[in-house]
Amino acid sequence: MRRALGFFIGVTLGGMVGAILALLFTPLSGADLRTQLNDRTAGLAAEVRQAANTKRIELTGRLENLRTPRA
Repeated sequence: MRRALGFFIGVTLGGMVGAILALLFTPLSGADLRTQLNDRTAGLAAEVRQAANTKRIELTGRLENLRTPRA
């Protein structure tokens, strides 16, 4: 559980730092920058959802193994 929490904190902080750096160093116009940021944000959100689903499947399998009585 700690690893998953650490992962999500890292993703959040990394996204924030990346967004700030993009705003500071971008040569794009405002509209182009907003479009690019929205695309990247959507991609990041999809990656986070996929990671969460993968972890949920793994943990569900572990829970089922723990619930199954041993013969």
